[in-house]
Amino acid sequence: MALVQSVDFFTPIVDEPFVFGQIAAANALSDLYAMGARPLTALNIMAFPRAKMDLSVFRDVVLGGLDKVHEAGAVLLGGHSIDDPEIKYGLAVTGLARPDEILLNSSANVGDKIILTKPLGTGIISTAVKCGLASEEQTKIVAEMMSTLNKNAAEAMMRIGVSACTDVTGFGLIGHISEMMCEARFGIRLEFESIPFMEGVFEFTGDKVIPGGLFRNRKFLADRVIAERAFDDDELMPLFDPQTSGGLLIAVPAARCEDLLSELQAAGVGTRSVIGEIVANPISKVVLA
Repeated sequence: MALVQSVDFFTPIVDEPFVFGQIAAANALSDLYAMGARPLTALNIMAFPRAKMDLSVFRDVVLGGLDKVHEAGAVLLGGHSIDDPEIKYGLAVTGLARPDEILLNSSANVGDKIILTKPLGTGIISTAVKCGLASEEQTKIVAEMMSTLNKNAAEAMMRIGVSACTDVTGFGLIGHISEMMCEARFGIRLEFESIPFMEGVFEFTGDKVIPGGLFRNRKFLADRVIAERAFDDDELMPLFDPQTSGGLLIAVPAARCEDLLSELQAAGVGTRSVIGEIVANPISKVVLA
């Protein structure tokens, strides 16, 4: 057996302390799921402005995180907190995996199909929430999306057997799919119409409700993308949107693709979109069709 470890924490992206704790924990646990590991233990990492904020907020954040740790079947061992002007929360997580079954983000092969298990747009919708522009329904949906564990999707892909996996987080879809090309052995072709987006995303990009991280991602990654047709700028923005607790990005051999889709459906994974495939050329480019 092998130990797999990761750590992640950030500032609040929703108003409710308990939900913030759930989202931060789900986001931290996602790194383990992307590698095919089973979460074992977690440690809280917390920064809290005790002079400005009631301790009940601290308690609710930690309880939200504990809720997701328990859902993952892991154990919370404790953690560490500091006094800080701005609240921050997350987890250091440890999991178990068999060394010969650990999934990398760089082990895909030409011909593999690419499956995404959550729609894009959490960064844009969260920004709209902060600006008071999102509806109550949009606020609820984005919170539920970000607090949903990738557990079921990860267990489904491990049962079928896949080539590679990563999760879509701060570098957006284009950033994380580019990780699959890190050894410059192939390219990736994406079918834009097959990519799932959260409702309202394009309305907000049209109104320029855009997180700062999206612009940084686009500046860094824009030269990776080759568009086969004309796209509006607002259409392309969500591809670079920094996700919080995004879905799994799975490369699966074409012969197993339908089996994986069926397994994901049986596991209750609501989004299971085949968004593209690994191609021989152009090397190190994302072709957007």
